[in-house]
Amino acid sequence: MKFFKIIIALWVVCLVGYAQPTHTTHSYKKVKPRIIITADPELDDNNSLIRFLLYSTDFRVEGLIYASSQFHWKGDGKGTTWYVPNREYGRVGMTRPMTSWRYVPKERFIHENVETYAKVYKNLKVHHPDYPTPEYLLSKIREGNVAFDGDFSKDTPGSELIKQCILDEDDSPLYIQAWGGASTIARALKSIEEIYSEQPYWKELKARISKKVVLCLSMDQDDTYARYIHPFWPEIEELNPNGMQVDLTFFAPLRVKEENKVFYSPEWTEQYIRSKGLFGERYRVWGDGKQMVKDDIFDFFGVSELGKDKLKEKGYILWMPTLLPKGTFISEGDTFCYLNLIDNGLRADEDPTFGGWTGAKMAVPSDVKAADIPAYVRGKVGFPDFTAAVQNGFAARMAWSVTDDYKKANHEPVIQGIEEKSVHAGERVTLSCKVTDPDKDKVTLQWRQFLVGSYPNTVTIEKATTNSPIITIPTDAQKGQTIHLVLEATDNGTPSLTRYHRIILTVK
Repeated sequence: MKFFKIIIALWVVCLVGYAQPTHTTHSYKKVKPRIIITADPELDDNNSLIRFLLYSTDFRVEGLIYASSQFHWKGDGKGTTWYVPNREYGRVGMTRPMTSWRYVPKERFIHENVETYAKVYKNLKVHHPDYPTPEYLLSKIREGNVAFDGDFSKDTPGSELIKQCILDEDDSPLYIQAWGGASTIARALKSIEEIYSEQPYWKELKARISKKVVLCLSMDQDDTYARYIHPFWPEIEELNPNGMQVDLTFFAPLRVKEENKVFYSPEWTEQYIRSKGLFGERYRVWGDGKQMVKDDIFDFFGVSELGKDKLKEKGYILWMPTLLPKGTFISEGDTFCYLNLIDNGLRADEDPTFGGWTGAKMAVPSDVKAADIPAYVRGKVGFPDFTAAVQNGFAARMAWSVTDDYKKANHEPVIQGIEEKSVHAGERVTLSCKVTDPDKDKVTLQWRQFLVGSYPNTVTIEKATTNSPIITIPTDAQKGQTIHLVLEATDNGTPSLTRYHRIILTVK
């Protein structure tokens, strides 16, 4: 079973997405990041995809591609065998070549989720104008290099789609996400190398591609990043981890702070996720009676009510330290790959150091233990705890999917204000933002300084719970240094929703 690398995103402003919004009560960004998802049939990929589709308002979805990994590969359907030493199956004593591993021949989980999206699309459009059409999303589904673990020797429909996007004329960042293995991505790049590497303009083309492609890897699950992508394309950015601010992994219910455990509980998950129609039915939780592949000995979550002894008797591999109550959150281990791309007002897509729901790129001392990195980053930067905002945002969008009445669901506050301002050292600066709520809810305001600017110290914020705070610029602030101030606006609707607004002050 896969374990997840904690990755802090490097994001840049991206291309205009779908048709521009027309809803009068919302103010949405005009630019959207281009994203290609590659995913294998793991239950957490399924869950991450559901959230992704509900936030597809914020992305330009370029591809939804079936992938393989060392944990899931389909085989070629011809009886061809495959074996890679030291893989997952070795843990159960399998040392012989096999024809497939934990992958049903007619896997359709991406299709099924998009088909579910199609059934609730009319409801979703009531709440946000930017949802892409189901037909558009269906047109972006491809099968990638799923046959064998780590094999990228052949072109596939998925690798061809990725190749086309890499080579197109749009040079805005192309975020290619590997929720499973990266073999389909590796094949796209290898195909480009084979076609163009002997051309006189290869050096320039390779540099252009390396600048354009941004890889978001949920681990190197088939070693293709280490074996090919990094050695042959070393300038392509692979987003390195140094903490995760919202834990959505398999182990989250066991290790989150006490005050956040509610968001992983059976009660909360049932009320806000599982009870919400067709998407709720597809969302995997503990004890749901489901498996991605029938009798998969590593997917014991759906049948966990059998208990440890019975599960072991049936041959299941219990790699979790404990079985959790029926209905408990299982995992969205790949959601962190796109959290910083969501348009929540934090502008985390603009710069790796700005910080957002996934976290911020920053140096972490080597003596900080891995488990302590998220708290270290949060403390150094001044982040609030984002768990409630992330989970409540998801809950709201699940609610959108089951009602065609705008008044029967909650929607984020709207913030209007400047994003950049020049200031002088020693100056007292009054900022102003207009905050409204489309549902007429009461909105609580809180200004914070995120210590991600080039000015290294804290500033004084007066009237920090109003829409017009007063900032005293320190006298030691130097010309060119920046100070990041973030407004957090949280309504009292159900579920409570949060919107942010970042203002960057530059000393002149």
